[in-house]
Order: sequence, then structure tokens, then C-alpha cells
Amino acid sequence: MIKELRQATIEDLPEIVKIYNEAIIDGISTADSKIVTVDDKLEWFYTHNDDHPILVKEYHGRIIAWISLQPFYEKLLAYQYSARINIYIDKNFQGKKLGQQFLSEAVEKALDYDIKTLLALSFADNLPSLKLFKKLGFKEWGCLSAIANIAGVDKDLLILGLRIKE
Repeated sequence: MIKELRQATIEDLPEIVKIYNEAIIDGISTADSKIVTVDDKLEWFYTHNDDHPILVKEYHGRIIAWISLQPFYEKLLAYQYSARINIYIDKNFQGKKLGQQFLSEAVEKALDYDIKTLLALSFADNLPSLKLFKKLGFKEWGCLSAIANIAGVDKDLLILGLRIKE
């Protein structure tokens, strides 16, 4: 049984890191190029709070997806109502139409926080991610051409945005 999104706890971090490492190996959804450890992600975990949480989705007691809402340019007050959203799904649960359900829930939850604008960053060749975000109303707001080099290949990074409240 798939449970509702809930805020992650430190005990969830090993499973969050496992799913993230799958994405690193996959090579299309993150610019990280080397496997990370739980220790590597501790500081990142603790930058999240009640207004910018990491949310997890469980299936039979196992985390199968996580979504983070990170402050966007956190040190600049002008961006205080904007957040970057990330979604990662366990490889065994990808392609089962769960991403849309999970992301939709996360956008709905974001309305409860002090967030007006969500931003997503996606490589231009990550078609499943682009399709997912666009299905939920995210629009392409910009492109950083050939900004990343992964395994010797230059990649464009698209900036997608969604205004969720005025």
C-alpha cells in the first residue's frame, strides 16, 4: 500500500541516498557524477525545514520516492517565496505513472508553505522528467545551453517554473 507523502526524518536518509545514487548511475537526472554517502548528504538534509521539507513516499514500509523543496537563493530575501523542487523515484517504480501522482501531491502540499513559485531544473535530454513537470503545468522559463558536461557530453539545463499562488 502506498502511503501519503510525509516529511522525511533522518532515519530515512539512507534510503533517500540509495534512490539518489540510482539517479547518479543513470546519468540523466542529476549533475552529480560520483556516488554519495549518507555523510555526504547530512548538511543538505539539515538545510531543509518545515517550510522547505524533504517529502517521502512509502510502499509497504519502504521509501520509493522523495521530493525536496529547497530554498532558491536562500541568502537573498527577494527569493524567499521561491523554492526549487526535485523528485527522485526508485528505479523499480519508474514508468508506472507514479511520478505524476507524487509530484501533484507535493505541489498541493507546497501551497501550505510560504512558497509562491516552484522551479525545477532538468536536462533537456531528460524527456520523462520534462514530460512530468509539463503535465502539471510547469512552463519552460529558460535554458542554460551546454552548461553541464556529463561523461564528456555537453548538456543543456532547462529551467521550468510554476506559480502556485499570488
